[in-house]
Amino acid sequence: MELLSSLWEASIKFGLITQARYGSSRLPGKILLEVGNQNLLSLHLQRAGKCLEKNLIKIVATTTEKEAEQICKIAEENQFLCFRGQLEDVLDRFYQAALPYDLDAIIRITSDCPLFDSKLLDSAINLFKDKNVDYLSNTLNPTFPDGMDLEIFSMSALEMAWRNAKLKSDREHVTPYIWKNSDFHNETLFKAYSMENNEDHSKYRLTVDSSEDYELIKAIVSNIGINKSWQEYVSYLNDHKNLIELNSHQTRNDGYKKSVAKDDI
Repeated sequence: MELLSSLWEASIKFGLITQARYGSSRLPGKILLEVGNQNLLSLHLQRAGKCLEKNLIKIVATTTEKEAEQICKIAEENQFLCFRGQLEDVLDRFYQAALPYDLDAIIRITSDCPLFDSKLLDSAINLFKDKNVDYLSNTLNPTFPDGMDLEIFSMSALEMAWRNAKLKSDREHVTPYIWKNSDFHNETLFKAYSMENNEDHSKYRLTVDSSEDYELIKAIVSNIGINKSWQEYVSYLNDHKNLIELNSHQTRNDGYKKSVAKDDI
């Protein structure tokens, strides 16, 4: 089967879509918790929204939960569009959110990463254009801190996943159908590129999935603020190893692993 990728032009129309929901099994309402006099979702959107790509369509893809009304309000306050879709079929939510805007490619990030660094997006977008791929991610071989995860994929790849993905885990986590069928995994449907850092910083956890994660983020913001680079946050953690111990027991991609386990039931 042929690869979907074709020669990208400079005029690619990108959509930046971040997924956000109120419910959480470990920490309900986590993105509405406050740090540095603002909620985590606002912080996430402000930092990600600094991406330099021109004419970027910025969307928060949330759910039909009642509490999502507040999520939409925060999105609009931060110059993001808001789409409300299915709770568990996040693949459908992304597809439907992107569909009205005639996008060529989607950038996917998640709202539980309040300190996400927009400079990573700038680098990833340039790589995506240069490498002429269907899918790019810094999670195929993780070398960046958990909380700096990003993926970019063509709209045609998203549509193919939307039409063909059957496993619940594939639909809940949006992109597994794409990367599992890519040349990164010795398959031929999609062409993929792994974005990697020169040094492995994947042991650091700057995402919020638990109360321990939240305490770490609060401590960082309280001490060095909300406008640092991801490298500066890592440097601070290196100098304060007691903070690393707060959430070091948690594993990366735990939610996806649990979803896959349910596929077998």
